[in-house]
Amino acid sequence: MIYCEGLVKIFKTDDLEVVALQGLNLTVDEGEMMAIIGNSGSGKSTLLNILGGLDRPSAGQVKVGKWDLLKITEEQLVEYKRDTVGFIWQNNARNLLPYLTALENVEMPMMLSGNLDRSYAKQLLEWVGLKERMHNKLHQLSGGEQQRVAIAISLANRPKLLLADEPTGSVDSRTSDIIMDIFRRLNRELGVTIVIVTHDLSLAGKVDRVVAIRDGLTSTEFIKRNPNLDSADGRIPSSAGGLHEVHEAYVVVDKVGRLQIPKEYLAALKIKDKASLEFDGERIIISQPKSLEG
Repeated sequence: MIYCEGLVKIFKTDDLEVVALQGLNLTVDEGEMMAIIGNSGSGKSTLLNILGGLDRPSAGQVKVGKWDLLKITEEQLVEYKRDTVGFIWQNNARNLLPYLTALENVEMPMMLSGNLDRSYAKQLLEWVGLKERMHNKLHQLSGGEQQRVAIAISLANRPKLLLADEPTGSVDSRTSDIIMDIFRRLNRELGVTIVIVTHDLSLAGKVDRVVAIRDGLTSTEFIKRNPNLDSADGRIPSSAGGLHEVHEAYVVVDKVGRLQIPKEYLAALKIKDKASLEFDGERIIISQPKSLEG
């Protein structure tokens, strides 16, 4: 569904140039539900904006389904954003029109694309648990209910890819669990590919694969140790713990052999700009540089 190779994004002003993505590589399979994590400024939101068609890449390759987002025309970009990708923001104001009911909000993107389907709009609201609230105006809904309306809106035009930027950042932990359960059900029953950007490691721990971004590059992947950890209803028990308890970490190696070693490992070994490498036949050993003798 998603293929990024050497993806670069540079923001320029008259006297400043910021490289937000520095050759990022990422592959997401069709039907996968995964998370992207990273500190502020790591490039994760820039990546999401590019995948959502909200920003243009500077160089490299980025493809979503049949679309090449580096070469896509403005007219094609409108079609892509309307039909292929759904977007959920942390800020409900970017998703919702306050003077409409929940149902009318879900119908709006259908009307804009000329494909109004009221029965499907009602079905979406039932899927997110708002069957009894679909005729309520937004001020009559809680923050968590509004976010569930936003999820229904993002699926209104049956996208193949759903992008969620901190989707639980403004709700409590119980509502966060409800939202994640909705994502898992939609992923399982509709087959929609879901990419969640978050800084919440406990949230990231509830998906099968997590990709960490650091300094504009993919640095580490976390893959669930036990794929059968989910309970019978598709939920991950809250007692499963955080990311490191549920997943195994892997350092990502790109096509030319570069890898990003976690900074805490380098600090522990007092490695700054150079390191010694040894290969013992089975393992590569990284250590402090050995002093050179005359």
